[in-house]
Amino acid sequence: MPKEYGFWKGTAREKIPWNPTVDEEKCVGCRACYEFCGHGVYAWNDETDKPVVAEPFQCVVGCSSCKNQCGAEAISFPPLSVLKPFLGGSS
Repeated sequence: MPKEYGFWKGTAREKIPWNPTVDEEKCVGCRACYEFCGHGVYAWNDETDKPVVAEPFQCVVGCSSCKNQCGAEAISFPPLSVLKPFLGGSS
């Protein structure tokens, strides 16, 4: 049975394009993002000694706090504007 990630403002979490991306070339393997995120978004790749985004739909929609932990600036997120279609209400 597929894993269910719940809903955000009435939309299935899997349909919301919000999660971090790790630039492996910039990443220095400091583990800051991996240790900071309490939602299990990251896993550690022992072969590369760098994090991987293993559970992107566990990322809290709108949160980018792990990006602020990254001194190497290796983490990026989509612009907040990608969330606008999921907010509902008036335009």
